Amino acid sequence: MLTSNQRASLRKCANKMETILQIGKGGILDTSIKQINDALTARELIKIRVLDTAEFSSREAANEIASKINCEVIQVIGSRIVLFRYNEKASKYDEFL
Repeated sequence: MLTSNQRASLRKCANKMETILQIGKGGILDTSIKQINDALTARELIKIRVLDTAEFSSREAANEIASKINCEVIQVIGSRIVLFRYNEKASKYDEFL
């Protein structure tokens, strides 16, 4: 569980990031979960966009993803989701945690 200061630091890092994945009307499929899991393993901090055609809100999508792959929801603003999962072997964000 992250503190509010840690979340704020990670939000600051994510502010400059580009969205790397999109979730649309197909929903959160197993392939999407695998891509998100792989991206979190490689990058630790990712930004996802939920398209307007999706049948659920960004908050619902963030909570579902977080429960399936054991990651932290850092921020949900509009259609953007920021997720984080600490990589114990080679973390880029040790200074924030």
